[in-house]
Amino acid sequence: MAPLVDGSSLVQVERPLASDNEWLPDDRWSDLLVAAQLGDAGAYRQFVTSVTPFVSGVARRRCWSADMIPDVVQDTMLSVHRVRHTYQAGRPVKPWLAAIAVRRSIDALRRRGRLQAREVHNQAAYESYADPGHDGEELRPPEHTLAQFTASLSPKQKQALELVKVREMSLSEAASASGQSVALLKVNIHRAIRKMQLEVASDAAGA
Repeated sequence: MAPLVDGSSLVQVERPLASDNEWLPDDRWSDLLVAAQLGDAGAYRQFVTSVTPFVSGVARRRCWSADMIPDVVQDTMLSVHRVRHTYQAGRPVKPWLAAIAVRRSIDALRRRGRLQAREVHNQAAYESYADPGHDGEELRPPEHTLAQFTASLSPKQKQALELVKVREMSLSEAASASGQSVALLKVNIHRAIRKMQLEVASDAAGA
């Protein structure tokens, strides 16, 4: 056993070491996510960078088309951003992430009308971890958090992000609701997510 010192609270936490005396991946990710919950933007950036390949792998196994993977990864990381405060310290991060990524993959497949037999759930993960899209008030993120990262978006970008990524409308439904074309919606969503990523990076640099 080795002590891990949480710099924010100076509380020592005992955790088992891996056989090679390195922290297990879940432990590293858990530490970063807990630090992010406490407001450490640098830890949050490290967390996003380190888990993205894992999320991409989950999406790759679930999606029938390679061109769906970037969208699924973006949707998953946006969901993680919205519900990261619901993660409970000490629980494995991988099943929590995988459950979110699987749901976002299924959403993508549904939108393409090609779900069919690929809708295979990880029941253990689904029963043990919160669904970020369907648990109502409990999973509502602090309003100032989303406001912080959407402040730099144009009204059209905010609208596109809200309709497609938050309300989970199809592109055609969002186009009808917003008056934006499907092509313009795609552009605005891409630019909005990019701006939010830059906001996170900027916060981390100033931390």
